[in-house]
Amino acid sequence: MGKDREESVSPALTPMSEAPVSDAAAREICRPEERAAPLHVTVITGLSGAGKSEAVATFEDMGYFCIDNLPPQMLPRVVELFGLEGSRVNRIAVVFDARGKAYFGQVGEALAHLEAKGVDLRLVYLEATDEVLVARYQSSRRPHPILRPSLGESIAAERSLLSPLRARADIVIDTTGLTPRELRRRLEETLLADQLSNQLFLSLESFGYKYGLPDDADMVFDARFLPNPYWVAELCPLSGLDGPVKDFVLGRQEAAAFLRRVAVLIRSLVPGFVREQKRRLVVAIGCTGGRHRSVVLVEDLARRLRNDESLVISVSHRDVGREP
Repeated sequence: MGKDREESVSPALTPMSEAPVSDAAAREICRPEERAAPLHVTVITGLSGAGKSEAVATFEDMGYFCIDNLPPQMLPRVVELFGLEGSRVNRIAVVFDARGKAYFGQVGEALAHLEAKGVDLRLVYLEATDEVLVARYQSSRRPHPILRPSLGESIAAERSLLSPLRARADIVIDTTGLTPRELRRRLEETLLADQLSNQLFLSLESFGYKYGLPDDADMVFDARFLPNPYWVAELCPLSGLDGPVKDFVLGRQEAAAFLRRVAVLIRSLVPGFVREQKRRLVVAIGCTGGRHRSVVLVEDLARRLRNDESLVISVSHRDVGREP
């Protein structure tokens, strides 16, 4: 579902009690000051093609440290590391699925070990109908991790393999009728419901008007009043994530004035939205192609708002990958 964004992590396979962690890695993860918050662990699993890649991307955007395809026997050691006093990580998401092959059978043991230790653990399970999974696999042309004579038999075998995890899942999401964007929104709303108190989840998105308005935007701002880097030969091939384009856009006084006013507007609205139990606000900024001006403005707006404790912010750029 959507573009495949999964990247496998392949650490050495060792028993639970012997997973090696270098001193350098420990120093990178930990600081000498005390841990600011308890560790929360989310396990993401489900059927292949049900949207785990989009789920991982969502968790990453929400500030989780994500590990994809971790050997199950290493999970307790990873949790132990991140649970150390002074750890800078207090939320991790780990993906287990049929790609683990023979090691997948150890998932239940690893989860039971964490539960016995009193770790704050949540299991998210993604599924879809056979027909939808077959269609997604046919469009992606990727091999199923469980090889059987037919794709239908592979899916059936995977359902059987994952059934114990589905039975113990805290959250089950059927992605059959969901687009990647809708799945992201469902995850954000589900996961933030028990995380936010007096906070608002702010989703900032850039887009290109030539490709249509974002379907889920609550507020839309037009950045086409600014000069377009597309018409500058050396800037055209770049995007708003590149320094020269940022300098070109943010060097305009009207850009700075726009960002200040939008930031003030958003901050002024937060108390009312929270009071009315609206926990998510999607603010979209568009330019012609969604590659230059809108990307720069979204990134800088996020920077201006990130220190506001009333906001939890995610950033996405819908059209930045399109050809200029």
